[in-house]
Amino acid sequence: MFKHRLLLTGLIVSLVFSLLAAGCGQQKTQQADVPANAQSAVPADKIKFNIGYLPAVGHVLYFVAKEKGFYEQEGLDVELFQFTNSGEGLNAIKAGKLDAGSFGTSAPQVFIAKGTPFVNIGGMQSEGHAIVTKPENAEQYASVQSFVGKKVATVRLATGDAVWRSAMSQAGIDWKNQVTIQELDSPAAVLEAVKKGAADAGLVWVPFSEMAEKQGLKIVSWSAQHMDGHVCCRVVALEDKLKSNQEAYIRYSRASIRAYDFYLNNHAETLDIISKYVKLDKELLEKATYSGHIHSIPDPDKKRFTAFWEAMKTAGYIESDIDITKHVNSDIYKTALDQLIQREPQNATYQQLAKDFAANNL
Repeated sequence: MFKHRLLLTGLIVSLVFSLLAAGCGQQKTQQADVPANAQSAVPADKIKFNIGYLPAVGHVLYFVAKEKGFYEQEGLDVELFQFTNSGEGLNAIKAGKLDAGSFGTSAPQVFIAKGTPFVNIGGMQSEGHAIVTKPENAEQYASVQSFVGKKVATVRLATGDAVWRSAMSQAGIDWKNQVTIQELDSPAAVLEAVKKGAADAGLVWVPFSEMAEKQGLKIVSWSAQHMDGHVCCRVVALEDKLKSNQEAYIRYSRASIRAYDFYLNNHAETLDIISKYVKLDKELLEKATYSGHIHSIPDPDKKRFTAFWEAMKTAGYIESDIDITKHVNSDIYKTALDQLIQREPQNATYQQLAKDFAANNL
């Protein structure tokens, strides 16, 4: 009996060790099956990186990348600096106080035309500008020709303003003489001018377009109707900073692309994040962010950036023979995107961005 017990005990111990060995072997096999490049490798160092932004829905990628820890995970020590207008932000970049920032398309292109070595390295917002008026006047603005003889309030150098003036020029309208344009300081001032009747119509951008509707005004057209898919806020940096610290910008771009993926697939949490930076009612934020009239895409979109330059010249904003394509660096974004695809080859967002890049950055 004692020998039988010893034999049984020995069999049990052998079985236990066999199971443990099999378990360990299985665990090793499972770990080996996970590609090393699919895991996010956090850089050992941290590069200090200052970014300028406006408290606008279209700057969502900054907010998400910061709050979700993507900047830190990609090896950046990021500090966000808020500005009230594009001019202030661009001057801070020009002075070397910021490493990057997105302050429209019109404004940086005006700086470029005047000799500032800004370079577009990525996107932050596209489209998202609207023309508003009182409901009883809405039917008067069925076409661009409808603006002849009208008083229109706008914010000079706003992207939608340049798009609208370009559309009038292409329609043969001499907007300098046939339209009375009131250049105001802010979209809030534009809304007030329209509500009080000081202007027949006004140009604003999201979320002021949604605020306009809530205040009883009506949207009569969107900027995309005048220039389909036009770029708005571009991420710009100084040329010499790009050359001396390229790795930092690649890391920035990786974080931005990851933020884009999150923004597309996590609406509720994205809105919670935006609400920390843009103080508006959640309902308005949701409508402004996910209405389909605004897009926050990290691609530098060289094709549309160049088209906008030509529109700026048509609209009379700039007179320049500069080759604007030399002020676009698509390589940084492409490098970052390729690295992320190598990490996550099955990520559908990254695959689509790769297809879009091929079409938009020739």
